Amino acid sequence: EFLGRRDTQVKIRGFRIEIGEIENTLLRQVGMRDGAVVAVAGGAGTQLVAFYTASGPLEAGRLAAGLGATLPSYMVPSVFHWRPELPLTANGKVDKKALTALAATLDTSAEDTGSGGGGGAPVTAAERRLAAAWSTVLGVPEDRIGRGDHFFDRGGTSLSAVKLAIALDRAVTLKDVTRHPVLTDLAALLDTRNTTDNQPAPNGPGTGQGARRTADDGLLERLSEPKDARAGALICFPYAGGNAVNFQPLARALAPAGGPAVYAVELPGHDVAAAREPFAPLEQVVDRVVDEIIGLGPSRVLLWGHSSGTAPAVETARRLEERGVEVERVFLAAQLLGGATERRNGVEELTRMSNAEIAAALGDDRGYTELGELDAPRAEHIGAAYRHDCVAAHQYLAGLLEAPPAVRLSAPVTVVVAADDPVTASPGRQRDWRLLAEHVDLYELADGGHYFLRTRPAEAARAVLRAAVLPAPS
Repeated sequence: EFLGRRDTQVKIRGFRIEIGEIENTLLRQVGMRDGAVVAVAGGAGTQLVAFYTASGPLEAGRLAAGLGATLPSYMVPSVFHWRPELPLTANGKVDKKALTALAATLDTSAEDTGSGGGGGAPVTAAERRLAAAWSTVLGVPEDRIGRGDHFFDRGGTSLSAVKLAIALDRAVTLKDVTRHPVLTDLAALLDTRNTTDNQPAPNGPGTGQGARRTADDGLLERLSEPKDARAGALICFPYAGGNAVNFQPLARALAPAGGPAVYAVELPGHDVAAAREPFAPLEQVVDRVVDEIIGLGPSRVLLWGHSSGTAPAVETARRLEERGVEVERVFLAAQLLGGATERRNGVEELTRMSNAEIAAALGDDRGYTELGELDAPRAEHIGAAYRHDCVAAHQYLAGLLEAPPAVRLSAPVTVVVAADDPVTASPGRQRDWRLLAEHVDLYELADGGHYFLRTRPAEAARAVLRAAVLPAPS
């Protein structure tokens, strides 16, 4: 099976991507005759530039939206440049070298890309400070960042959000970026904190950076609002070492389609940009999440667990059903139930490894592509979080395998996997989840790997939408 030439791959924002996949999507756009995409290195990082031929220039915003409907944000070119014709080599093929040289001469900051610069240029000192930090972290020219821009729409990821907090000297946390992803909103938060810092404390001088942070006992981070309240809430548990931001692409894909509100669990001790706190046992996390879900009182409850996050998702479903809360569906993604022995072996293997060794191994993994850009202590902390989450999941699921529950989940389970994920490649093993649930079905993505939440969020959203159709109005 021919998968394409390796030399057409480039690395953008920590992702290794295939240029041909972008070009194929570009050529499917209405009005497109021919097209090519090149990567150009610059002071603000590597940019993707698309050249195309058509009867005339096409609206860049429409092209960006068209590609963004099927490609993740980091694969959408930042510039679309119309040409009456594309340069060709002596063999009649598109001359990529000539286009790369041409792209290097373009004033890409002045190009109409249809994205970025929303709401005008930053005005306040806090907005300008944020724009400079965004530029450094996201690899986007500062003059193309606007007041109304959304950090994650501009290509932000969980690790780039961590790098943003670090670049701002921990003036914000990962939770802050998750809750206030629009530049003006995050700048307003910065201004508020600066004002608070300058106020004298009741019993002494200024409060200082550490004292200004207020405790927040909630684990659920709201990532989106539903268009219809009847859509309910999708509660998501991240993969090992992950955080709530991992579900931002899924939330953005579900929102325009009328999907449920998306809440993601921010696990204690996982924010490397915040003050250190201990990791919490799985049972304690589930207790708190169950209480928060009941407190929210959504009309419909759906749960999503990704990879090691399947363990707390299963236990949350069990606890909710015990307390009389109907769970409409549980999505168990990128994970097979496996066997008790292999899970016990997994615990032993991780226990033998140091935090640094785990971090080094994760650096080659698509779910942790920017890990190498963090300093050693923070990278090792993510390694420690990864071990904690994996060990907790292994031990929980091994316990259920060794002593199956007397009562299985009544909520239907959808196992969501990608066909090219080696972790879930065993044919038919998805049915093993029937040990814990009465009804199990399969939703398979054509590709996307283990971390398809990042690479194929629109496809992941379709799995939710297919299983969470709104009831007809009464």
